[in-house]
Amino acid sequence: MNNKEMQFAYKVKLALDANLDNLSDDTLQSLAAARRVALARKKQTPMTVRVEQPVFAGAFGGNGGSLSPEKPSWLGRLGVAVPLLAGIILFAGIYQHENAKRVADLAEIDAAVLSDELPLSAYLDHGFNAYLTEKGE
Repeated sequence: MNNKEMQFAYKVKLALDANLDNLSDDTLQSLAAARRVALARKKQTPMTVRVEQPVFAGAFGGNGGSLSPEKPSWLGRLGVAVPLLAGIILFAGIYQHENAKRVADLAEIDAAVLSDELPLSAYLDHGFNAYLTEKGE
């Protein structure tokens, strides 16, 4: 049965369940006969069940290929833990790199200030900062 047929059968079942007390005896008898015919046909046809699973559900999925979805296997937990750990290590590495870059930039600025011909007191003078601003324009 395809999805539309399943939905239709479910809707019919709900309607019959809701109005079960209101059905006449003739209707109940014909429904019982139709059920017996359907079950006889169902038993004659070979039963095939199609189960859709993701490609890696058995190896890397949440339950490691077992049929009990309640208890995930260690491989399923590892499938969550490894990317999480890799992300944490990646972010820590990026932080360390940016921090080392910032320290190197500050060291370069300090070296330039200390090797300059101007005395350090010139950099502390507010008038000198105004002079540099005017000169830059």
